[in-house]
Amino acid sequence: MDVSTTLWVLTVVGLAALITVDFFIGRKPHDVSIKEAGIWTVVWIVLAALFGLGLLVFAGGQPAGEFFAGFITEKSLSVDNLFVFVLIMAKFSVPSQYQQRVLLVGVLIALVLRAIFIAAGAAILSSFAWVFYIFGAFLIYTAWKLIQEARADEAEEDWEENKLLKAVEKRFGVADRYHGTKLWIEQNGKRVMTPMLVVMLAIGTTDVLFALDSIPAIFGLTQDPYIVFTANAFALMGLRQLYFLIGGLLRKLVHLSYGLSVILGFIGVKLVLHALHESGVHVPEISIPVSLGVICAVLIVTTITSLIASKKQAQTEAEAAREKVDGAEKDSIEA
Repeated sequence: MDVSTTLWVLTVVGLAALITVDFFIGRKPHDVSIKEAGIWTVVWIVLAALFGLGLLVFAGGQPAGEFFAGFITEKSLSVDNLFVFVLIMAKFSVPSQYQQRVLLVGVLIALVLRAIFIAAGAAILSSFAWVFYIFGAFLIYTAWKLIQEARADEAEEDWEENKLLKAVEKRFGVADRYHGTKLWIEQNGKRVMTPMLVVMLAIGTTDVLFALDSIPAIFGLTQDPYIVFTANAFALMGLRQLYFLIGGLLRKLVHLSYGLSVILGFIGVKLVLHALHESGVHVPEISIPVSLGVICAVLIVTTITSLIASKKQAQTEAEAAREKVDGAEKDSIEA
C-alpha cells in the first residue's frame, strides 16, 4: 500500500486529536462506571471499524483485511496484558479515581514507544528478508511457552518492577504518597517523582515488553508499516476503557492463554511459510481471509469454553463451601 507523507501526517494528527478529546473528557479524576467504560469501548471499536471500511473503499480489500486481522490480534493480545495492568495498579495501590488517568498516559507512552519499534521492524524487514524466519520462530516459541504456563496453572500473584524503572526511581527519588494527579513535587528541598508518575512509567514500559510478541505477530499478517501502526494505535487507545469494562471478567477468561498460543503459533507458521516463499521455495502461503477467519474462530471458541469452565468452577466452589458449612453445623450439633 502506497502511503504518502501527507496521509501519514493526517493520520497522526487525527489520532492525536482523538487522544486529546479522550484526555479532556477524562481529565477530572473520577471512578469510571461500567456504563461510561462500555460507551467509550463501543466508540473506539466503531472508530476502528470505520477506519477499516475507509481502507476498503479507498485502498481495496487486501489492506482492509490486513487491518482488521491486525486490529483483532492486537486487541486480543492487549486483553491478556490487562492482567498485568491489574497487578501494577494493586502493587502501587493506585486510588480508583486516578486509575483512568494512569492508564491514559501509560498507554500514550506505550504508543510512542511502539511506533519506534514498528519503524525499526519495518526497516529491518525491508532490508533483511531472513528476519521473517526469526520472527516466525520467536512466535512459535512464545506460543509453546504460553501453553506451558497455562498448563502449569500458576497465576502470577505479584508484579516486580523492571530494572529501568528501578534505576529511574533511584535517580530521581519517589514521594511517599500520592499528591492528586501531580507528577513531580518538592520534598525536603528536592524535586522528586510522585507514585503517579512511577505507575504511569510502569504501565508504559511494561507494555513495550508485550510488544516483543505483538509486533512480530502483526508483521506476520502485514508488512505495511501504515497498517501495523494504525492497528496498534486503535487497539491501544481503547485499552483504558476496556480495563474498566471487563476488569471483573478477566479472571473468567481461563482459556485465553491457550487461544493466544494458537493464534501466535498460527502466525508464526505463516511467517515461516512467507520467508520460505521469499527464498524461492514453492510452499503454500496463508491468505489474509484465512488468517482473519482462524483468529476470529479461535477467539470465539476460547471465550465460550472459558465462560463454561468458569461457571463449572464457580458451581464446584459453591458446593464445596456448602458442604463445609453443613459439616461444621453437624459437628456443632454432635458436640
